Amino acid sequence: MKIALITGASSGMGREAAVQIADRLAGIDEIWLVARRRERLEELEGRLPARFRCFAADVTSREDRDLLRDALEAEKPDVKILVNAAGFGKIGRVGELEEDTECAMVRLNCEALCAVTHLALPYMSPNSRILQFASSAAFLPQPKFAVYAATKAFVLSYSRALGAELRGRGIYVTAVCPGPVDTEFFDIAETTGQIPLYKRLVMANPRKVVRKALTDSYMGRSVSVYGVTMKAFRVLCKVLPHELVMGILKT
Repeated sequence: MKIALITGASSGMGREAAVQIADRLAGIDEIWLVARRRERLEELEGRLPARFRCFAADVTSREDRDLLRDALEAEKPDVKILVNAAGFGKIGRVGELEEDTECAMVRLNCEALCAVTHLALPYMSPNSRILQFASSAAFLPQPKFAVYAATKAFVLSYSRALGAELRGRGIYVTAVCPGPVDTEFFDIAETTGQIPLYKRLVMANPRKVVRKALTDSYMGRSVSVYGVTMKAFRVLCKVLPHELVMGILKT
Protein backbone atom coordinates (compact mmCIF):
# COMPACT_ATOMS: atom_id res chain seq x y z
CA MET A 1 0.00 0.00 0.00
CA LYS A 2 1.39 3.40 -1.03
CA ILE A 3 0.60 6.22 1.37
CA ALA A 4 1.18 9.90 1.99
CA LEU A 5 1.86 10.81 5.63
CA ILE A 6 1.03 14.39 6.58
CA THR A 7 1.48 16.09 9.95
CA GLY A 8 -0.30 19.33 10.81
CA ALA A 9 -3.09 18.12 8.53
CA SER A 10 -5.99 19.76 10.37
CA SER A 11 -5.32 23.29 9.09
CA GLY A 12 -3.13 25.55 7.01
CA MET A 13 -0.66 24.13 4.55
CA GLY A 14 -0.86 20.61 5.97
CA ARG A 15 -4.56 20.51 5.19
CA GLU A 16 -3.95 22.04 1.76
CA ALA A 17 -1.24 19.46 1.08
CA ALA A 18 -3.71 16.67 1.86
CA VAL A 19 -6.27 18.11 -0.57
CA GLN A 20 -3.76 18.58 -3.38
CA ILE A 21 -2.03 15.22 -2.95
CA ALA A 22 -5.40 13.45 -3.00
CA ASP A 23 -6.41 15.38 -6.11
CA ARG A 24 -3.17 15.24 -8.11
CA LEU A 25 -1.44 11.96 -7.26
CA ALA A 26 -3.35 8.92 -8.46
CA GLY A 27 -0.70 6.47 -7.24
CA ILE A 28 -1.43 7.12 -3.55
CA ASP A 29 -3.70 4.45 -2.03
CA GLU A 30 -4.27 6.13 1.32
CA ILE A 31 -3.44 9.38 3.08
CA TRP A 32 -2.54 9.29 6.76
CA LEU A 33 -3.52 12.55 8.41
CA VAL A 34 -1.89 13.47 11.70
CA ALA A 35 -3.03 16.34 13.94
CA ARG A 36 -4.30 16.96 17.45
CA ARG A 37 -7.86 17.90 16.42
CA ARG A 38 -9.67 14.79 15.20
CA GLU A 39 -12.84 16.72 14.40
CA ARG A 40 -10.93 18.94 11.98
CA LEU A 41 -9.44 15.90 10.27
CA GLU A 42 -12.83 14.27 9.93
CA GLU A 43 -14.15 17.41 8.24
CA LEU A 44 -12.09 16.36 5.23
CA GLU A 45 -14.57 13.53 4.59
CA GLY A 46 -15.94 14.13 1.11
CA ARG A 47 -13.25 16.67 0.23
CA LEU A 48 -10.51 14.13 -0.42
CA PRO A 49 -10.91 11.94 -3.51
CA ALA A 50 -8.85 9.26 -1.78
CA ARG A 51 -9.03 7.01 1.25
CA PHE A 52 -7.66 8.55 4.39
CA ARG A 53 -6.91 7.55 7.94
CA CYS A 54 -6.94 9.92 10.90
CA PHE A 55 -4.42 9.94 13.73
CA ALA A 56 -5.50 12.33 16.49
CA ALA A 57 -2.00 12.75 17.84
CA ASP A 58 0.26 15.42 19.26
CA VAL A 59 3.55 14.75 17.50
CA THR A 60 5.48 16.37 20.37
CA SER A 61 4.29 13.51 22.59
CA ARG A 62 6.39 10.34 22.50
CA GLU A 63 3.32 8.32 23.50
CA ASP A 64 1.30 9.73 20.62
CA ARG A 65 4.16 9.15 18.20
CA ASP A 66 4.22 5.54 19.36
CA LEU A 67 0.66 5.18 18.01
CA LEU A 68 2.00 6.18 14.60
CA ARG A 69 5.03 3.91 15.01
CA ASP A 70 2.76 0.96 15.83
CA ALA A 71 0.57 1.63 12.79
CA LEU A 72 3.59 1.77 10.50
CA GLU A 73 4.96 -1.47 11.94
CA ALA A 74 1.59 -3.19 11.58
CA GLU A 75 0.77 -2.01 8.05
CA LYS A 76 4.31 -1.71 6.65
CA PRO A 77 3.14 0.77 3.98
CA ASP A 78 5.28 2.29 1.27
CA VAL A 79 5.51 5.93 2.40
CA LYS A 80 5.80 7.70 -0.95
CA ILE A 81 5.29 11.20 0.45
CA LEU A 82 6.05 12.56 3.90
CA VAL A 83 4.86 16.10 4.59
CA ASN A 84 5.96 17.61 7.90
CA ALA A 85 3.71 20.66 8.13
CA ALA A 86 3.07 20.77 11.88
CA GLY A 87 4.46 23.92 13.43
CA PHE A 88 3.66 27.23 15.08
CA GLY A 89 5.21 30.57 15.93
CA LYS A 90 4.59 33.32 18.46
CA ILE A 91 5.59 36.96 18.06
CA GLY A 92 7.43 38.56 20.96
CA ARG A 93 10.81 39.28 22.48
CA VAL A 94 12.82 36.46 24.00
CA GLY A 95 12.09 36.41 27.71
CA GLU A 96 8.78 38.21 27.30
CA LEU A 97 7.12 35.15 25.82
CA GLU A 98 6.37 32.37 28.29
CA GLU A 99 9.23 29.91 28.72
CA ASP A 100 6.89 27.02 27.90
CA THR A 101 5.87 28.75 24.67
CA GLU A 102 9.45 29.28 23.53
CA CYS A 103 10.38 25.67 24.27
CA ALA A 104 7.18 24.35 22.67
CA MET A 105 8.17 25.97 19.37
CA VAL A 106 11.46 24.08 19.45
CA ARG A 107 9.77 20.80 20.35
CA LEU A 108 7.19 20.98 17.58
CA ASN A 109 9.09 22.75 14.80
CA CYS A 110 12.36 20.84 15.28
CA GLU A 111 12.17 17.81 17.57
CA ALA A 112 8.83 16.44 16.35
CA LEU A 113 9.79 17.01 12.71
CA CYS A 114 12.98 14.98 13.22
CA ALA A 115 11.12 12.26 15.12
CA VAL A 116 8.42 11.78 12.48
CA THR A 117 11.04 11.76 9.72
CA HIS A 118 12.95 9.09 11.64
CA LEU A 119 9.77 7.00 11.97
CA ALA A 120 8.90 7.22 8.29
CA LEU A 121 12.31 6.66 6.71
CA PRO A 122 12.44 2.84 7.08
CA TYR A 123 9.21 2.66 5.05
CA MET A 124 10.29 4.90 2.19
CA SER A 125 11.31 3.44 -1.17
CA PRO A 126 13.21 4.93 -4.12
CA ASN A 127 11.47 7.87 -5.81
CA SER A 128 9.76 8.92 -2.59
CA ARG A 129 9.51 12.52 -1.42
CA ILE A 130 9.87 14.40 1.85
CA LEU A 131 8.53 17.94 2.16
CA GLN A 132 9.66 19.75 5.29
CA PHE A 133 7.83 23.02 5.89
CA ALA A 134 10.36 25.63 6.92
CA SER A 135 9.88 29.34 6.18
CA SER A 136 11.57 32.33 4.60
CA ALA A 137 12.27 33.19 8.25
CA ALA A 138 15.01 30.55 7.93
CA PHE A 139 17.04 32.94 5.75
CA LEU A 140 17.56 35.61 8.41
CA PRO A 141 17.50 35.99 12.22
CA GLN A 142 14.34 37.89 13.14
CA PRO A 143 14.10 39.97 16.32
CA LYS A 144 10.67 39.57 17.98
CA PHE A 145 10.39 36.27 16.08
CA ALA A 146 13.75 34.94 17.23
CA VAL A 147 12.86 31.44 18.38
CA TYR A 148 10.55 30.73 15.46
CA ALA A 149 13.10 31.94 12.89
CA ALA A 150 15.82 29.87 14.57
CA THR A 151 13.67 26.74 14.44
CA LYS A 152 13.06 27.25 10.73
CA ALA A 153 16.77 27.79 10.08
CA PHE A 154 17.23 24.40 11.73
CA VAL A 155 14.62 22.84 9.44
CA LEU A 156 16.28 24.28 6.33
CA SER A 157 19.76 23.09 7.34
CA TYR A 158 18.52 19.68 8.45
CA SER A 159 16.51 19.17 5.27
CA ARG A 160 19.37 20.02 2.94
CA ALA A 161 21.75 17.70 4.77
CA LEU A 162 19.09 14.96 4.88
CA GLY A 163 18.58 15.31 1.14
CA ALA A 164 22.29 14.77 0.55
CA GLU A 165 22.27 11.68 2.78
CA LEU A 166 19.22 10.16 1.06
CA ARG A 167 20.22 10.89 -2.52
CA GLY A 168 21.75 7.43 -2.85
CA ARG A 169 18.42 5.87 -1.88
CA GLY A 170 16.56 7.90 -4.48
CA ILE A 171 14.58 9.82 -1.84
CA TYR A 172 14.20 13.54 -2.48
CA VAL A 173 13.93 16.13 0.29
CA THR A 174 12.53 19.62 -0.25
CA ALA A 175 12.58 22.38 2.35
CA VAL A 176 9.52 24.56 1.71
CA CYS A 177 10.33 28.18 2.55
CA PRO A 178 7.36 30.46 1.92
CA GLY A 179 6.97 33.97 3.19
CA PRO A 180 3.83 34.92 5.12
CA VAL A 181 0.90 32.72 4.07
CA ASP A 182 -2.78 33.47 4.61
CA THR A 183 -3.57 30.66 7.07
CA GLU A 184 -4.54 30.25 10.74
CA PHE A 185 -0.82 30.48 11.59
CA PHE A 186 -1.03 34.23 12.15
CA ASP A 187 -4.17 33.91 14.26
CA ILE A 188 -1.95 32.09 16.75
CA ALA A 189 1.20 34.15 16.16
CA GLU A 190 -0.61 37.44 16.78
CA THR A 191 -1.95 36.45 20.18
CA THR A 192 1.33 37.84 21.53
CA GLY A 193 2.08 40.62 19.04
CA GLN A 194 1.39 42.05 15.61
CA ILE A 195 3.12 41.15 12.36
CA PRO A 196 4.75 44.06 10.51
CA LEU A 197 2.81 45.72 7.70
CA TYR A 198 5.34 44.63 5.06
CA LYS A 199 4.54 40.99 5.87
CA ARG A 200 0.83 41.59 5.41
CA LEU A 201 1.51 43.11 2.00
CA VAL A 202 3.23 39.97 0.71
CA MET A 203 0.80 37.42 2.19
CA ALA A 204 0.59 34.39 -0.13
CA ASN A 205 -2.25 32.05 -1.05
CA PRO A 206 -1.71 28.62 0.59
CA ARG A 207 -2.98 26.77 -2.50
CA LYS A 208 -0.30 28.37 -4.65
CA VAL A 209 2.43 27.76 -2.09
CA VAL A 210 1.58 24.05 -1.78
CA ARG A 211 1.18 23.64 -5.54
CA LYS A 212 4.67 25.02 -6.11
CA ALA A 213 6.09 22.94 -3.26
CA LEU A 214 4.77 19.71 -4.79
CA THR A 215 6.02 20.72 -8.23
CA ASP A 216 9.48 21.60 -6.88
CA SER A 217 9.59 18.32 -4.98
CA TYR A 218 8.90 16.30 -8.12
CA MET A 219 11.55 18.29 -9.95
CA GLY A 220 14.04 17.25 -7.28
CA ARG A 221 14.65 20.75 -5.90
CA SER A 222 16.10 20.95 -2.42
CA VAL A 223 14.42 24.28 -1.58
CA SER A 224 11.03 25.64 -2.66
CA VAL A 225 10.45 29.39 -2.43
CA TYR A 226 7.15 30.80 -3.64
CA GLY A 227 6.90 34.23 -5.24
CA VAL A 228 9.23 36.84 -6.68
CA THR A 229 9.34 38.82 -3.43
CA MET A 230 10.52 35.90 -1.31
CA LYS A 231 13.03 34.79 -3.95
CA ALA A 232 14.48 38.30 -3.92
CA PHE A 233 14.51 38.25 -0.11
CA ARG A 234 16.49 35.00 -0.16
CA VAL A 235 19.08 36.53 -2.49
CA LEU A 236 19.24 39.67 -0.34
CA CYS A 237 19.95 37.57 2.73
CA LYS A 238 22.78 35.83 0.90
CA VAL A 239 24.59 38.90 -0.38
CA LEU A 240 24.11 41.46 2.39
CA PRO A 241 25.25 41.26 6.03
CA HIS A 242 22.40 40.06 8.21
CA GLU A 243 22.85 42.98 10.60
CA LEU A 244 22.19 45.38 7.71
CA VAL A 245 19.09 43.53 6.51
CA MET A 246 17.70 43.32 10.05
CA GLY A 247 18.25 47.06 10.42
CA ILE A 248 16.40 47.76 7.16
CA LEU A 249 13.42 45.60 8.16
CA LYS A 250 13.27 47.21 11.61
CA THR A 251 12.81 50.70 10.19
